[in-house]
Amino acid sequence: MNRAARVGVIAASVAVFSYAGIGHVLGRTPDDRAYKSLTVYGEVLQKIQQDYVDEPNMRVVTAGSLHGLLESLDSESSYLTPPEYEEYRKKLANPGTGDTGLTLSKRFGYVMVISVLPDSPAAKAGIRSGDIFESISGFTTREMSVGQAKNLLAGPAGSGVKVAVIRRGKSTPEDVELVRDKLAPSKIISQKADNDILVLRLPSLETGRADEIKARLLEADKQGVHKLILDLRECGRGPVSEAVAVARLLVPSGTLTTLRGQTVSTQVFSADASKVVWKNPVSVLTDATTSGAAEVLAGAILANHRGDIVGERTFGLASEQKTITMDSGAAMVLTVANYYNGDGKSILEEGVTPTEVVHATPDDGNDGTDGDGSAAPNDDKETGLGPRPLSSEDPIFHKALELLKNPPVKKAA
Repeated sequence: MNRAARVGVIAASVAVFSYAGIGHVLGRTPDDRAYKSLTVYGEVLQKIQQDYVDEPNMRVVTAGSLHGLLESLDSESSYLTPPEYEEYRKKLANPGTGDTGLTLSKRFGYVMVISVLPDSPAAKAGIRSGDIFESISGFTTREMSVGQAKNLLAGPAGSGVKVAVIRRGKSTPEDVELVRDKLAPSKIISQKADNDILVLRLPSLETGRADEIKARLLEADKQGVHKLILDLRECGRGPVSEAVAVARLLVPSGTLTTLRGQTVSTQVFSADASKVVWKNPVSVLTDATTSGAAEVLAGAILANHRGDIVGERTFGLASEQKTITMDSGAAMVLTVANYYNGDGKSILEEGVTPTEVVHATPDDGNDGTDGDGSAAPNDDKETGLGPRPLSSEDPIFHKALELLKNPPVKKAA
């Protein structure tokens, strides 16, 4: 960094700290912790400038610290530098921008795949839930936010992006090329289990899904089908508004979810008896690939005792983000509110724990977790080209069938 640029960075830092200091003295900063944090940050920058082994690039150091600051909040919050934000805006505005069909988060410091849309570019390339991306487009994900990862994965339809994938149980990354594409609306997978049980597998909860589910439920009722299984495994996309709309088809009363944040007015989403179309038994299948809006749907059914939740604890990723631009041309994607289950538990912190815990794979000495107590994504042998077939060999599906066919006798109060 040349002398002029270095002086500029230091001057900007001094200006920020001076402003904070003046505000503190004048009583404009009611919380001393913010002032103290800025003081520590300034001291760290100064020590790096003075004592680091080589002359540091202070622009890179500052950008890195801001990335870390946002990422320390939660996996969905991220900082975009001016060039990154400009690229993000262009891709967002371009109708020719393609997608890969991935829902992502971070674990072990790296970007991790939560779920994969069926028939998407990622599915066709063999990417599976639980895979870890060691790098995307040549950039290590250890220093990358989820927002940056999404930005790199998006691009012109038909173009390719290379990822280095670490599979479960492997230590060496495997190079895979994803060919971006415009994603067609995902289709509900519908089948019957026996003559009296309808199974709906929802790969997403995109806009319009509630109307489609309503039509299928009404048709099933006409056909004499009186039991329902909703498979929300690998369901990680869609707005929460659609989850609420689906829940209202099933839940006659009670709180479905609540949205709360420091600067966001609390919103309580309640059931509506006039919108219920299905009053028969319901079971919901979940695992660690269930995230976002799908968790809100599962949580609404659980909290209102509308049916059994069978499988593994969901991932924990239901929140709302806001993009905040800055004078420098940079931007923050900041989580401003979280969704809570009807019983008041934070989905981000708690996920949704099933009423009937069943691990995705048969007991082989593994407790079904990733070692930190959280449910591990299904480690099946599917290629990702389509949804896993439902069969008696699927322990989660098998348990849901058993509960619907032979419901436990409720004890009298």
